[in-house]
Amino acid sequence: MIKLHSSRDSQEILALQTMLRRAGMPVTVTERGNLLELWLVQASYEAAARELIREFRTNPPTEQEPQAPLATLGGAALWHVLARQAGIFTFVLFVLVLIVAAAQWFVAPEFTLSQLIFSPHGGHTLEASQPWRWITPILLHFSATHLIFNLFWWWYLGGRLELVYGSKVLIFVTLVTALASNYAQWYVSGPLFGGLSGVVYGLLGFAMIVAWQRPRHPLALPPALLVFMIGWLVLGYTDLLWVNVANEAHSVGLISGILLGFVWRAKKPAMR
Repeated sequence: MIKLHSSRDSQEILALQTMLRRAGMPVTVTERGNLLELWLVQASYEAAARELIREFRTNPPTEQEPQAPLATLGGAALWHVLARQAGIFTFVLFVLVLIVAAAQWFVAPEFTLSQLIFSPHGGHTLEASQPWRWITPILLHFSATHLIFNLFWWWYLGGRLELVYGSKVLIFVTLVTALASNYAQWYVSGPLFGGLSGVVYGLLGFAMIVAWQRPRHPLALPPALLVFMIGWLVLGYTDLLWVNVANEAHSVGLISGILLGFVWRAKKPAMR
C-alpha cells in the first residue's frame, strides 16, 4: 500500500477517502498514534489519486457556506448531499427495505410476510432449504415508526462504516449480525418478528469497539448517541415502552457487533 496523506483531522481524512472512493480508487484509513493515515491499496492509481488530493487541498469545500434545506433541493442536489453520507450498499439496502415495506403494507401483505419470515411453518423449525429466511426478517417492518427509526440509524451507522472501510466490510457485518440477532429472536419468540434493529445495534457495537479510546477515529460516536441507544435497549426489557420491542435481536445484535469489533482490531491492527 502507498500512504497518500496523514492528518489529525478525521473530517478531512473522511472527506478525502469519500472523494477518492467515488472516483473508483481503493483506499483505506489506518490510525497511528494521534494521526489518521490515508492509504492507497493499488499503486497503479497513485498518480491520479495524488492529483485529486492536490485539487482537493487547493480548493477545499467551504464549510461556512450555508446549506440549503433538504426540502428545497432538487433531485440531483439532494442525491449529492445524501451520497456524501453513505455508500452503495447502504443505499441499496435502504431502498430494498422501502420496497418490501410497500409490498408488505399495500400490495401483497400475506405473500410478502410468508416469503420473508424466519420460518414459514411457525414454531421452532428451521427451513434449511430456504436459507435466505435467516437474513430476510431484517427487511420486514410493522409500523411507520418502526421503519423510520431503523432506516435512520441504518443510514447513519451503516453509511459511516461503509465510507470508512468499504462495502465488503459493511456487508459482512450486516450478514453476521443479522444471522445472530434473527436466530436469537426466533429461538425465544418464534418466527413472527422483523426489523433492521438487530443489525443497527450490531453496527453500533462494532463502531464502539473499533473507535474505543480513539476520539479522532471516523467511527467515533457522540456519547449522547451511545447513551440513547443503550438506554433504549434497556427500556425494552421494562414495561415502560408503548411498542413491542425485539429485545433478543437488539441484545444479540449488539453483542455480535462488539465481538466483530474486537476481531477487527485483533486481526487488522494496522487497519483500524
